[in-house]
Amino acid sequence: MPLVPTAALMEEAVRAGTAVLAFNVVTLEHAEAVARACERTSAPAILAVSHNAVRYHHDDPAPLLAACAKVAHGSGAPLALHLDHVEDEELALRAPELGCSSVMFDASRLPHEANVARTAAVSARLHEDGVWVEAELGEIGGKDGVHSATARTDPGEAADYVRATGVDALAVAVGSSHAMTTRTAVLDTRLIAALRDAVDVPLVLHGSSGVPDDALVEAVAHGMRKINFGTHLNAAFTHALRESLSDRTGVDPRRGLGAGRTAVTDTAADLLRLLCRAPSTA
Repeated sequence: MPLVPTAALMEEAVRAGTAVLAFNVVTLEHAEAVARACERTSAPAILAVSHNAVRYHHDDPAPLLAACAKVAHGSGAPLALHLDHVEDEELALRAPELGCSSVMFDASRLPHEANVARTAAVSARLHEDGVWVEAELGEIGGKDGVHSATARTDPGEAADYVRATGVDALAVAVGSSHAMTTRTAVLDTRLIAALRDAVDVPLVLHGSSGVPDDALVEAVAHGMRKINFGTHLNAAFTHALRESLSDRTGVDPRRGLGAGRTAVTDTAADLLRLLCRAPSTA
């Protein structure tokens, strides 16, 4: 089916008190796996291509995003296309040209005033093209050397930031950490509820791969409306790939890549079943 705007998926999640899951796509196999998982569970999802994935593909986002769009068009599932953790303004502004209905513009490593100014400018320009914009007030743990989940977003500062930048969603620091390979993060659900009450845009959880299932359900119940997964899928993919390569006969890469794709399908389907219909206690 045609790509669905991220804004439409988010509006429905806010109305229903559920969450939209965003899955990071690195290869074609990831996109195919997410589409199959959504078909299996009758749930929507966001195909998210990060700035790091763009760098991996020789700094050219077009081929991977075109492949994602083709997968979505061939699928019966509602899928949106999103640019994630974009630090470069020029790349962010290319979102409409690249078929993306949303961008996470990440100026979180800049000083606060510069973050606000750049995010506000990018958000205003993207809104002219109908692009939904997510941003981050301060760096969430575990990204590019910050290996701590102790960062916390202040509700008052969050409200000021949303008003000043005009963004459509806010990624917040509540105890998760990027690139965790163990699911041991402890989320601050009271803070999630306080942030939900302080801002008038949906909250986004990054670093979700390190959060246990029950804590993810609680996060949605307390107000998280977009949940991002990357490392969790990659762990499933690479584990299946290693298992496949343990038999050292044969040279066909499709065997390992296919095993990885199946593992990501199963993992994404489990997460969709867990979270997309989680009831809200808001």
